[in-house]
Amino acid sequence: MHKYFLKLQHHEHMRYILIAFILCTFSVSFAQRVSYDATEFRLPTEWTKDVDPDNPLKAYPRPQLIRQAWQNLNGRWHFTFSGKDESQPATFDREIIVPFAVESDLSGIGEQIGPDKKLWYKRTFYIPDDWSEKFILLHFGASDWETTVYINDVEIGKHRGGYDAFTFDISPYLDERGVQEIVISVWDPTNAHFQPRGKQQIAPSGIWYTPVSGIWQTVWIEPVNVSAVASVKYTPDIDQKSISISTETYNPIPGDSIRATISLHGNPIAFETFSAAGVAHIPIPNQQLWSPENPNLYDIQLELVRKGKVLDNVQSYFGMRKIEVAEDRHGKKRLFLNNKPIFQYGLLDQGWWPDGLYTAPSDEALQFDIVTSKEMGYNLIRKHVKVEPARWYYHCDKLGMLVWQDMPNSDKNAEWKGPSGIDGVEIKREFVSEAQYKIEFQALVDGLYNHPSIVKWVPFNEGWGQFKTVEIFDWVATLDTTRLIGGPSGGNYFPVGDTRDHHKYPGPEMPHEDKNRALILGEFGGLGLPVKDHLWQSDKNWGYRNLQKQKDLVNDYLELVNKIPALIDQGLAGAIYTQTTDVEGEVNGTMTYDRKVLKLKSKKVQKAHAKLYQHFDEVVK
Repeated sequence: MHKYFLKLQHHEHMRYILIAFILCTFSVSFAQRVSYDATEFRLPTEWTKDVDPDNPLKAYPRPQLIRQAWQNLNGRWHFTFSGKDESQPATFDREIIVPFAVESDLSGIGEQIGPDKKLWYKRTFYIPDDWSEKFILLHFGASDWETTVYINDVEIGKHRGGYDAFTFDISPYLDERGVQEIVISVWDPTNAHFQPRGKQQIAPSGIWYTPVSGIWQTVWIEPVNVSAVASVKYTPDIDQKSISISTETYNPIPGDSIRATISLHGNPIAFETFSAAGVAHIPIPNQQLWSPENPNLYDIQLELVRKGKVLDNVQSYFGMRKIEVAEDRHGKKRLFLNNKPIFQYGLLDQGWWPDGLYTAPSDEALQFDIVTSKEMGYNLIRKHVKVEPARWYYHCDKLGMLVWQDMPNSDKNAEWKGPSGIDGVEIKREFVSEAQYKIEFQALVDGLYNHPSIVKWVPFNEGWGQFKTVEIFDWVATLDTTRLIGGPSGGNYFPVGDTRDHHKYPGPEMPHEDKNRALILGEFGGLGLPVKDHLWQSDKNWGYRNLQKQKDLVNDYLELVNKIPALIDQGLAGAIYTQTTDVEGEVNGTMTYDRKVLKLKSKKVQKAHAKLYQHFDEVVK
């Protein structure tokens, strides 16, 4: 990194802020200014009306590494389109609300763009006086897919990836006058290219949804010292009652140390100082384990110290938990959490919103799906071929929700043969496609490694983009030894992973026997119920079984759930019902797409879920 010193006196600083404000206001007056009217949205949610286009998504975006000083760049940006291979346009004639994707209503644009166009964003910002003599880092939560950043007319970097956070040091490119200009271009080919894209499709229909292009998570800046904590990694060991901590720092020198203060529920319980270049193994006295019933989290303060001087101070957290596959007393493979068998039962969660698509309208909305799922009696969410903002996983950590995390699918799909699916079939990828998959998968694992809620990675679903299966599973096992790796989900079986994962609609149905793996019903159900005035589209709505009345949905759902205990007796270790919410033309959610109607809200449903866990406990104890 390079040093950047602001040399403004206070009156000069204020003068340039005023100039920036005037320039920004003047240019916006010539653009199409966004003004929300939720009544004109295709399908608003309860939170749509509360979104402030000048200051959306205000919550701190990185709960695992908190500093007090930061500046949110969400809000109004100048915007325009160009051809894919064209340079920056001379005029930005529209306005977009960041961080909502251009196709979403909350962006103020609401248009699909296609792979032949490029998105352009522009705005000004300033550096506060008290950030002088600091490095300035520019952070993106996520931007889909190829993002190029310019600061004060200089291209400073490019990032390829639609789901991972990335950072640029913008210090060398800042203007000493204080007013800074940022321009961002994004190209997103959706399914016309090989990159991970999940369920986005240029022509959405059925299980494939509207594209999500451009910035879709928070953009922000923060000041750091020349030497500072860059990242931290926690690996709990509940058997040894200790936590392993390793850190990476910007511009370290020999002798730098990390001073850690660990607290539980506000009470300090451990102190340790260790080399910033090493790994610390810190005993946790009277450890309190993390589980869905008791989601205990330890707060930790980390200080970077050099010759007695504190150079950086960050707040973080971790959980003490262990996940593995082991045999129960009957010799059947089960999922063990903290050395005890647990039946994991949850929802397939697409994570889409009718107003924001990939992006929830608020942090309260982001929590809502998790809270509601837990209140209904689920202890698990399978995050399906999408990656959420860090705050979603933070809420799972805090609330006690287990997560199976899918890798978003990419490239072509393996051929599906017959009604029962496929077996032992792979696609061949070009080298660049393979490399991009691995780059983005590693970024996924590295970025989410510290969240105790995540207990399993799922590399492939239903043969979508599945290639070199054995090699990929061996590689993922080197990235993370602390979590399960789900075998290919829903077909295309290979003898890999910790679980054998079967899909059956509506089901439920027992997976084929596999003595080396826990048996999982990775998707079942899909009972569809369209609810008038809460639909994305007027026709062509569907579920795997179509119903017309809510009481019929509840009864049919209970009929499915009541078949699961017999499968548990045979060795079923976990199950996923499809799905959390309706999504576009799919009406098989436990609630409507706008989250206004809870279709499976019933005490009978809660009691049925409780009986599942009770039955499992009786079988394995």
